[in-house]
Amino acid sequence: MPNARPRAVVLLSGGLDSSTCLAWAAAQYDCYALSFIYGQRSSSELQAAGRLAKQFAVEHRIINIDLGTIGGSSLTDHNLQVPEQAQDGIPSTYVPARNTIFLSYAMALAEVKQAQTIVIGVNAVDYSGYPDCRPEYIEAFSNMANLATKAAVEGEKLTIATPLLHLSKAKIIQLGLAHGLDYANTVSCYQADIEGRACGKCDSCRLRKQGFEDAGVADPTRYYTH
Repeated sequence: MPNARPRAVVLLSGGLDSSTCLAWAAAQYDCYALSFIYGQRSSSELQAAGRLAKQFAVEHRIINIDLGTIGGSSLTDHNLQVPEQAQDGIPSTYVPARNTIFLSYAMALAEVKQAQTIVIGVNAVDYSGYPDCRPEYIEAFSNMANLATKAAVEGEKLTIATPLLHLSKAKIIQLGLAHGLDYANTVSCYQADIEGRACGKCDSCRLRKQGFEDAGVADPTRYYTH
C-alpha cells in the first residue's frame, strides 16, 4: 500500500497569491483550504475561493471573524476609502493582526487534522509593505507555533511554507499556470463588485495587472468602471 501524502492547511482568500499556493500545494499535499469572512469589503473573493477548492478537490472551511468591529483598515472600515494611488509607508489596506489571526486558526486546524504544514501566500517582493508579510514575521510565528501545540511538543513539528516569498508577481503567475490554475477564477481586487469584477485602481489590481504584463500572459481579469 503506498504511503499517504503529507497534509497541509492552505490559507485561501480567493486572490491570485493564495490561489497559486493552493495549486502548488495540491500537487504534493492532501490539502485543507481555510478562508475567512473578516468584514472585508468584497465577498466575491470567497466565492472564488469556493470555486478553487472544488477545482482542486480539497476540503474547504470558512470561518467568520468580524475584524470590522475593530476597524483600523480601509478593507474593513467603510468610513475609510480604499486608496487608488500609491501611498508612502504602510497603506491603509493593512488589517491589524490579520495574518496572526489567520495563522492561529490554521495552526489549530493543522493540529486537529494532523497536518504538519501551513501554506500562506505572503510575498516580500511585490507586496504593499505589510509587516506581517516579512520573512522574520513568518519565522517568529513558526517558532511560537512549535511551542504552543501538543503536536509539536510530542515531536510533530509544524512548518509554515511560503512558496511565493521571494517571487515576483510575474513568477507567481507562471508558477500557478504550471500547476493548472485558471486565473480567471481568482479575485484580487480590494473592492471587487458582487460579480467579482475588479476596480483596476487599487494596489492589488495594479500589482496584478503589472504581473500579467511582466509575465507576457493575457490578463483574464474582468474590470468595472467607477
